[in-house]
Amino acid sequence: MDRTFQVDLRGIVDLLSHHLYASPRVYVRELLQNAVDAITARRTADPGAPAAIRIDTPDITGDGTLRVHDTGVGLTEEQVHQFLATIGRSSKRDDLGFARHDFLGQFGIGLLSCFLVADEIRVLTRAEGGPAVLWRGHADGRYSVQTEDQHRAEVGTSVTLVPRRDAEEWLRRPTVVELASLYGSMLPFRVEVAGVPVSGDGLPWHNRERLSEYCREVFGFVPFDVIDLKVPESGLTGVAFVLPTPANPAARAGHRVYLKRMLLAEGAEGVLPPWAFFARCVIDTSELRPTASREALYEDSLLEATREALGDQLRGWLMKLAGRSPRRLGEFLDVHHLGVKALAMHDDEMLRLVERWWPMETNAGRMTLADFRAQHGLIRYSAQLDEFRQIGAVAAAQGMALVNAGYIYDTEIIERLPQVEPGALIERVEPGDLSTAFDVLEPDVELAKRPFVQLAQRALDRLGCEVVLRAFDPAGVPAMYLTSRSATFAAELRATRERVDDVWADVLDALARTDEQDRSQLVLNYRNPLVRRVTEIPDPDLVRLAVEGLYGQALLLGHHPLRPADAALLNGSFLGLLNKAVGHEE
Repeated sequence: MDRTFQVDLRGIVDLLSHHLYASPRVYVRELLQNAVDAITARRTADPGAPAAIRIDTPDITGDGTLRVHDTGVGLTEEQVHQFLATIGRSSKRDDLGFARHDFLGQFGIGLLSCFLVADEIRVLTRAEGGPAVLWRGHADGRYSVQTEDQHRAEVGTSVTLVPRRDAEEWLRRPTVVELASLYGSMLPFRVEVAGVPVSGDGLPWHNRERLSEYCREVFGFVPFDVIDLKVPESGLTGVAFVLPTPANPAARAGHRVYLKRMLLAEGAEGVLPPWAFFARCVIDTSELRPTASREALYEDSLLEATREALGDQLRGWLMKLAGRSPRRLGEFLDVHHLGVKALAMHDDEMLRLVERWWPMETNAGRMTLADFRAQHGLIRYSAQLDEFRQIGAVAAAQGMALVNAGYIYDTEIIERLPQVEPGALIERVEPGDLSTAFDVLEPDVELAKRPFVQLAQRALDRLGCEVVLRAFDPAGVPAMYLTSRSATFAAELRATRERVDDVWADVLDALARTDEQDRSQLVLNYRNPLVRRVTEIPDPDLVRLAVEGLYGQALLLGHHPLRPADAALLNGSFLGLLNKAVGHEE
């Protein structure tokens, strides 16, 4: 036998207050929404019908209640039973014969939100040609309906809230004025609270002269620029305000969203594409759907298409800025280059804009990729910031122009450039590659210095480092420690092999033998006077200490991490050289 579900209204109210609505303040929005929909319904049939919403606070009513009156369509007794006493019915709008998109309401549970602040709700309503009907609802689920023809003559509805003992503050005049102004300031109907108008501001983007001040009032900043937004498919109009200071790309941007000129959310997320974290927008839409709580937009295909369209309009603003005001574009990129570079990761036009306008760090000074290509042809780049710091100056001394692509997105942008510019040539440079640009010694010099190199090699063999003697500029640099990703991996592999058990050591040993040539290099500069003197030292022990000292100095100057073995070697070489300098104790 089928049975009917029993509904505990107190439980429903608790669910709304703790899980659906963020705050009891939404009761004002829901009352305004119902009033607006009732007026819209009446004016659809009678365009000349009055359109006004009046809110009387407890200091006006005199009995501690709050009363909201509208000049809308009203309800018959049958409709009162059908709509006010049925929880979860989607809406009265379709049943009244009107298209859903003309109305704000979508879920039919708005009146229940009033139980967040009230123990009793009274609805006195009258439809055209019918008697007035009084509905009384209580938080425990009871309700009653009676005709009250003598109490009401005009068409419309009055909703009276009898406050809960702990919720009187929500119904006081200052609170209601603030909330009614927040939610209803842009409504096209007259809204009054205790005789004070709170609506009529209109859409802010219709007053261009006041937009900067409006942005400061709403978001707390004076915008760098204002971008008009319009998406007809979703009935959207509005503006985007460009932040004048850098924004955190990881922070979710909040936007102010109105639905048919009623405030939906002050901090709605997901309105703009993720890369557009440099903008905050205010929009009004008639077609996008709200969530059940009416505090965010529902994620569907229309919202996704709208987000893409808004992204296209922001992109178009950037392209126009590049064409008409390169100086302003430069100012914008100085602040928000991360957002533009993030967009360039998948947008060809933005990639070309970055190539042409965003100056990157190189060892020949800051310049755009377009200028770098024009001067040097091949774009050589270092993918890590520390690597560029290690080799940038030395590479410049060898006549090798190098781009620092160690900042976020720069490597990916350079590597994507040939996809949109077929003539672009790129080459990734690692520190280990730099040794090929150094000059080899004359054959007779190299032969004479071979014993020194062998002795130096024995000093650093236990560290997995190869010693190379070359000549390079600047001569003031005595040594460079060069490594590659494969050499770094091999070194980490060897270090790990020493810490694990025999089984894993055998596995790692097999991996390590796959490429025994992946070793870091200590390149000694024969053009440096100190290095030349070191190569002529007859004392093997002193040679070892000097090479170890040069190794440690190269690690420090190159900002390389020091392993325990490196720190021990550096300490030992320092003490050994100091001991040699002061002589032995008698």
